[in-house]
Amino acid sequence: MSEKRPSSLAALKTRATVFAALGDETRLTVLSKLLSGDPQSISRLTEGTHLTRQAVSKHLRVLEDAGVVRSARSGRETLFELEARSIDDARAYLDRIARQWDDALARLKTFVEKS
Repeated sequence: MSEKRPSSLAALKTRATVFAALGDETRLTVLSKLLSGDPQSISRLTEGTHLTRQAVSKHLRVLEDAGVVRSARSGRETLFELEARSIDDARAYLDRIARQWDDALARLKTFVEKS
């Protein structure tokens, strides 16, 4: 029997916000630029893209509100970096769901083989 963890409504809402933020191609493009681990400015994040600074700012705001990125002022610039904790939580949640599906499929296989 698998262990079930009760999820609070607040935790579910947080996860839904993270998944919604990750569900946009442009935001995933911005995130891929942040994977280097180095904090980056909006100017740097727009380099090599067709995106305007305003568009990147809007998407970064959504990502920051979801807790996927964090920002910090550095002189006159705001630098953005990936917030690994929220990504790790989303991954762990998906891992739990995957294990539940694996368990269900194993039970189905056993049932079919016994029939």
